[in-house]
Amino acid sequence: MDLYNNKNSDTSKIKRDASVNDRIPDGLFLACPYCGTQMYNKQLGKYRVCAKCNYGFRLQAWERVELLTQNFEEMDADIQMDHPDFPGYAEKLKRAQSQTELAESVLTGTANIEGEKVALGIMDSYFMMGSLGSMTGEKITRLFEYATAHKLPVVLFTASGGARMQEGIDSLMQMAKVSAAVAAHQEAKLLYLVVLTDPTTGGVTASFAMQGDVTLAEPHALVGFAGARVIESTIHEKLPKDFQRVETLQENGFIDQIVPRPELAKLIAKIVRLHTAEAE
Repeated sequence: MDLYNNKNSDTSKIKRDASVNDRIPDGLFLACPYCGTQMYNKQLGKYRVCAKCNYGFRLQAWERVELLTQNFEEMDADIQMDHPDFPGYAEKLKRAQSQTELAESVLTGTANIEGEKVALGIMDSYFMMGSLGSMTGEKITRLFEYATAHKLPVVLFTASGGARMQEGIDSLMQMAKVSAAVAAHQEAKLLYLVVLTDPTTGGVTASFAMQGDVTLAEPHALVGFAGARVIESTIHEKLPKDFQRVETLQENGFIDQIVPRPELAKLIAKIVRLHTAEAE
């Protein structure tokens, strides 16, 4: 029988029903960005960590607040600054604000972590890849100034693709601006603890991400300045596989400890307590 010419053949029986695809949720199965292991999304658990290699999947700022703190009071939630009239920039900002429930790419405030009060900043890679804009820099600067005035340690989770190019030189100036606030905080002999998360790159790495008194990192996080392809095209050499992973940075003395995500809260609180006892 000629199936191609059979008028009674029902192609809908051999084609998958499109309505079935519509009912299947997206993101049921995920691949670990580091080791490539395929897994059912619920295998990640509440900490969203790969069961095989311990890589921490990227979190939004409010998700990290839920995992990390017992209570959190946001600062500068309604901060407003003028933005350059770069084509399409306003629309991108509105989309990012809607997706993350943040005004900018960093969430700041005071928090209780395992009984210790800290000034907490969390950069959000879902907000324009955590790019460093002028309002991001302003919020982080104010966080350090508040912490200095109230004698609080600062805990900052970094996640960034670098400077926000739509803001040009204003974005680049934030590196110096935040660094000055960090210096004043450290001159007051107060603790600054950095947690490097995936990815921390560009101007953020080149400035305040590497200025902490204690530097922690999540396993396999990508940390660097320029991208690997840019470096390879410049030096005309192939880079090692884990060239910009935190394990390599730790081997070379840039990071104090790599900490699995479920253990971060307790270790941060322990470091804060030790520093407070020493200061007294």
